[in-house]
Amino acid sequence: MARTAPAQAADLLISFTDVLYLADNGQMPARIRKLLRQRKLSYLVLSVADFDRVAHRFDLIGTMIIDTIGSEVSHPGRFARIIESLEQNNIGVILFNTNPRTETVTSETDTPENSSSGNGKWSEVDLDELWVRISVNLAYRKPSAGMVIKPATPPKQSVTTCGNRLADQLNITEALMENLSEQLRLAGLVQRDFLPRQLPATDKLRWATVFSPAEWVSGDIYDIARLDEKHIGFYVADAVGHSMPAALLTIFLKQALVMRQTFGDDYTIFDPAEVVKSLNLRMTGQRLSGYQFATCCYCLLNTETLELVYARAGHPYPILIRDGKCTQLEIRGSLLGIFEQAIYKQQSIKLQSGDKLVLYSDGADPFVGTFDDKKGFIFAGQFLELINQPLAQMFQGLNTLAQQQQLDPNDIDDITIVGLEVL
Repeated sequence: MARTAPAQAADLLISFTDVLYLADNGQMPARIRKLLRQRKLSYLVLSVADFDRVAHRFDLIGTMIIDTIGSEVSHPGRFARIIESLEQNNIGVILFNTNPRTETVTSETDTPENSSSGNGKWSEVDLDELWVRISVNLAYRKPSAGMVIKPATPPKQSVTTCGNRLADQLNITEALMENLSEQLRLAGLVQRDFLPRQLPATDKLRWATVFSPAEWVSGDIYDIARLDEKHIGFYVADAVGHSMPAALLTIFLKQALVMRQTFGDDYTIFDPAEVVKSLNLRMTGQRLSGYQFATCCYCLLNTETLELVYARAGHPYPILIRDGKCTQLEIRGSLLGIFEQAIYKQQSIKLQSGDKLVLYSDGADPFVGTFDDKKGFIFAGQFLELINQPLAQMFQGLNTLAQQQQLDPNDIDDITIVGLEVL
């Protein structure tokens, strides 16, 4: 049964309520009350000050209508927190604006062109739009509460109007999704512009890469750069997560990771431990929101002596492939962006003719190998089948494995692999 007046504490949300109407003055316009009664919907009217009384029973709220006049002025911070709490609990919010001259239904997706006003009088279109939004919100909420809602059946004279408005909303939503997809596609192209266009191959060295984002954009980034006549610096970095937030962090990583610094006619090439430590300090100093962190493995190769110096920060260990056997180059190093005073070490190894070195992000773990508590790291059979092939063919096989992975959508991750072969 519909409840029409501000309720006492004992009456608040004792059963599922279709519509909770929130207004500073605790009053609901007569036309809305009539609409809800005609549709046989239960409702409750509350003042903003009384909202805390029902904040612990979101499971009993179908949808919320908030009268924004007065509420936003009297309770600016609280008003925003109420909307945030409702969204976190998947409760549809309808922002309703009433004033002495107009009564208008709006939402966060409305624009001046599609908002309606009655100039002091309600039109059927205004009520139809409100009813459609209430129906959609309840259709989403009631099945989750184990209830069934009857389809909306507006009066015959407004069937066409409601249908057209619903179709318009669907068209707008579809257009927005297409636009968002296109923007993400373009963002992915911009991100690829930050990757090396040419790899510094020599008569002694060959390079190969795999870059396979889980979505349009990636939370991984890599670089392979010639620093002078005999030094090449290269790395793989992996920002936590994937999609746009992680992709934005990779651009920061690209700019913040400094391999070499020039002073007039002179320059300094930084050791890997210095590079990783400096990157960590830049990340912690940035005070990034959302507890964002990253991993990285950075290597410095002397192309004349074939000495490889490497450091890592929470990243998968680099893999050395020598004489048909795989070895992890283990070295300690904590994640980037968490501990300002973190200490990073470096180690070195002299490469030999026929050696291959592989750096990869953890998205490649399923087909590279996994760690067993008793046996340690176990390389995957499909990875071992590829290691004796020339680097180009090996990475074609790795790319095929990356594309053919069959994972749960929640487990899909960005994949980046960088390979070096000494001829």
